[in-house]
Amino acid sequence: MVIACVDSRVCPSNILGFQPGEAFMIRNVANLVPSLESGPSETNAALEFAVNTLEVENIFIIGHSCCAGIQALMNLQDDEESSFVKSWVSKGKVAKLRTQAKANHLNFDEQCRYCEKESINRSLLNLLTYPWIKDRVRKDLLFVHGGYYDFLNCTFEKWTLDLEGNNIEEKGSYSVKDHEIWC
Repeated sequence: MVIACVDSRVCPSNILGFQPGEAFMIRNVANLVPSLESGPSETNAALEFAVNTLEVENIFIIGHSCCAGIQALMNLQDDEESSFVKSWVSKGKVAKLRTQAKANHLNFDEQCRYCEKESINRSLLNLLTYPWIKDRVRKDLLFVHGGYYDFLNCTFEKWTLDLEGNNIEEKGSYSVKDHEIWC
């Protein structure tokens, strides 16, 4: 299963070389996965179908450089009038707050790049708020991966969330394993 952005510059089938029928795809603005507590959405309905019915063995969340959805998130003000886009990207608020805390010394474009990757990791953690995903991950029946496509530099990063020895529920932190950069 691949969760990717709707940006036309980031077609997961082209990037990863999938043929029709090889991967279940979800595409949404900023490739976000909301937590279970966020309520129903098309994304979590597709997750439920892919994991419980199709029994996918891998979930791969792919973000990308120059993401307008992440830029909207980073520009989002608490007192702004809501819109569908603002309401959706606000689901990435934790990634924005972590970016502001860790990368406030960077310029806006660099902060957005940081947030693009942080958002992927937050979405990976949000997957674990769904009991039927967390259960399969704990039993090694399902693996969750992050990916970042930098189309400006023609590179692709891939990593796997490392659950061994991490108490994600208490700390909200994470580590990764099998980190690779493809050029």
